[in-house]
Amino acid sequence: MAVKSWLSIAPDSDFSLANLPFGIISTSINRSPRPAVAIGNYAFDLATFSMEGSFDRELSVNAIVFQQTTLNAFAAMGRPFHRKVRQYLQSILAEDTSHIFKSDKSLQERILIPLSDVENHLPMDIGDYTDFFAGRNHAFNAGVLFRGPQNALQPNYHHLPVAYHGRSSSIVVSGTKINRPRGQALVDPKAEVKFPEFRPCKVLDFELELGMFLCQGNQMGSPIDVKAAQDHIFGYVLLNDWSARDIQAWEYVPLGPFTAKNFATTISPWVVLADAMEPFGAAGIVNDIEVQSYLRENKSDWALDIMLEVDLTLSDGTTSTITKTNARNLMWSFPQMIAHHTITGCPLRPGDLFGSGTISGTEQGSLGSLLEMTQGGKQSFKLADGKERKYLQDGDSVSLRGRAGKTGAYVGFGKCTGTILPAHS
Repeated sequence: MAVKSWLSIAPDSDFSLANLPFGIISTSINRSPRPAVAIGNYAFDLATFSMEGSFDRELSVNAIVFQQTTLNAFAAMGRPFHRKVRQYLQSILAEDTSHIFKSDKSLQERILIPLSDVENHLPMDIGDYTDFFAGRNHAFNAGVLFRGPQNALQPNYHHLPVAYHGRSSSIVVSGTKINRPRGQALVDPKAEVKFPEFRPCKVLDFELELGMFLCQGNQMGSPIDVKAAQDHIFGYVLLNDWSARDIQAWEYVPLGPFTAKNFATTISPWVVLADAMEPFGAAGIVNDIEVQSYLRENKSDWALDIMLEVDLTLSDGTTSTITKTNARNLMWSFPQMIAHHTITGCPLRPGDLFGSGTISGTEQGSLGSLLEMTQGGKQSFKLADGKERKYLQDGDSVSLRGRAGKTGAYVGFGKCTGTILPAHS
């Protein structure tokens, strides 16, 4: 595949020709949400391109999928079609192309929109959202805080991918501001008699995760085989599972998180196709337990070698990079999550979103949540300006970043950013 384009693309761009992630955009001139791909500093308007009749004959038959307001119809076409579209776009943007698009300046002006002029929207109509707990390092660290080192991981952890069902209606695209949630939290967690008060969350946290969108579902009663599950993956986004830790501590027994997690989940706007991530397969965290047969994969490079970072920006504009880690720090794969989710016959649908769970490393500075960084609020951490912090304050912005590959051919996600506003009165 050619990785050099005739279009000027900065070497450090997340959106090289090797990537071409898909999203939904609008502009001040055309406010209708529509599909596009990101290439360098531009959004390539697929809706206009398809209406111009610029797709080749084979692809133009299905170009109606680019006249929709979400990517669901395109996703449902399946991975072979996604591959053909991406390869076609790569071919017309490649340096050695003979396609008319390279020389037609008028067509370029209609199709290539500066990203600075674009408004991003949620890329998919998300029917269901399931957040997993596949980051073993995070699971262990949190377990130590709650139960001690001897019982950090529950007995089921190595046998199945644990998850909770989240709220799809509060999933928002990067850049959306988040109100601090209100809820019940303990007056004094150390008191013998536990009693809550209703107030704004005081222990607000982020969680660094990878999100996965499905392109193919299954009929109710028909599980998806783990060895075929890869074909059901549309692509990936960054995901921030905002967490109200003090509310969570009071409500999670016995059925798990509820209002502590349902107020907001932020995702990056561009879906990196599964094909674009295939070259970056890598080994994840080894599970020493022999899992049930329906969870056994036939490959060892099931994880993704994606470099991940988290920036915290204060209201005064000071930015600190507080986490650097890698998506290889997962113990369960997305195909295993799909297989387990459907083993009962549960039907999945195109546009369903899975979260990986918090991704933390074992090295200093590689933790994916403030819960871990502060040891449950027992210690502070230093920012770039020397200030100390434990949890998120009003006015703080959290930005997740991630990319794979090398200079000039990065496959990245762009930013996944949210800013904290005060609680509603």
